[in-house]
Amino acid sequence: MERLYEQKRFQQDVKLMLSTIQEKTNSIQETISEEDCCILSEFDLLLKLVSDAQSVASSYYLESYLSPYTTEYNQIAKASSKLSEKRHGALIVVERKQPLVDILHNGVLIGAKFSQTLLETIFYPGNPLHDGAVLIQNDFIHSAGNILPVSNQTFQSKKLGTRHRAALGLSEMTDAIMIVVSEETGRITFAINGNLHVVKT
Repeated sequence: MERLYEQKRFQQDVKLMLSTIQEKTNSIQETISEEDCCILSEFDLLLKLVSDAQSVASSYYLESYLSPYTTEYNQIAKASSKLSEKRHGALIVVERKQPLVDILHNGVLIGAKFSQTLLETIFYPGNPLHDGAVLIQNDFIHSAGNILPVSNQTFQSKKLGTRHRAALGLSEMTDAIMIVVSEETGRITFAINGNLHVVKT
């Protein structure tokens, strides 16, 4: 019942945002023929509206992808937001149907019930495990410091850091969900099916 309510609320929010985007697009079309009219700032606003709508949709779908496989999806989201605020880079792997233990390498077994504090501690700068990926199975942190296969998508490789390329690489091979926090920008993205999506924090 709660999920159905969330779905309807999401649909209403996105419809409203798309309506605003359409109104702004129509406004640009009307003013472009006016003499001495510069629409560059209008495009900046339009780009922000589209980006906001995309990030809201990404947040909703990320929750939809995670919730059948871990009851800790809200805590994972909160931990990601905290890491984002502090600019602490992170790579979180959530296992779904396909087992991942044989694909990941050099990880240190943790075997602890998931907690937001533990996840934030693992990714604290200077922690020996903070550069690798954390593997979450159901409601447990299975291991940390895992090495992932790196994506061969050359068209993106110059723009992406190692964490993002690793998230893409595993998403190309498995059905897992990878959440990445950028230590440079604090931006949160997730990878699925060989694609990256920005998440609204």
